[in-house]
Amino acid sequence: MTFITRILIQLGILRDDIDYHVVRASMVIIFLFFGYQKWFNYTAQALIPYISHGPLISWMYPVFGLRGATWFLGVAEWTFGLLLLLGFWNKQSGILGALGACFSFIATLTIIPFMPDGWAPSAGGFPAMTEKVAFLIKDLVLLAASFYLLRQDVLRAASAGELYRDLQDAATVKEGRQV
Repeated sequence: MTFITRILIQLGILRDDIDYHVVRASMVIIFLFFGYQKWFNYTAQALIPYISHGPLISWMYPVFGLRGATWFLGVAEWTFGLLLLLGFWNKQSGILGALGACFSFIATLTIIPFMPDGWAPSAGGFPAMTEKVAFLIKDLVLLAASFYLLRQDVLRAASAGELYRDLQDAATVKEGRQV
């Protein structure tokens, strides 16, 4: 095990913020692909049982219609992905993207209890998932990744604000004007 640990260290696994950057880049890619899918009819058809049973998203069909609802989701996903991408340079954008991502995955996870045929009766029902629930359960990990990015961006934005205030205070003292 020591050998493997040494190799991983040499490969840079301990480099500052590598986990943060890998998670952010992964989420940007995921939202790029998720958003892209929403522009096609096959996705609009496939999402009918999910959107229609989602307590936080079922309102979209009466408001936007079948295709409009998936286009709305696609635009939202691309917006969150873009904000997460901008979060590499601007933590406020990253915070907004991570908040949107958290909401997105909370909204999809709330579908699980309401999904018809979500649990396999042939295997005794809950917790034996059918493909419908299995498709949604991955969003639990994506919610955790979004929350990780949210926390990291809030911490970084707060520490950047403290650093800015410290620099201002130092400049004020240097000029002989104490606050």
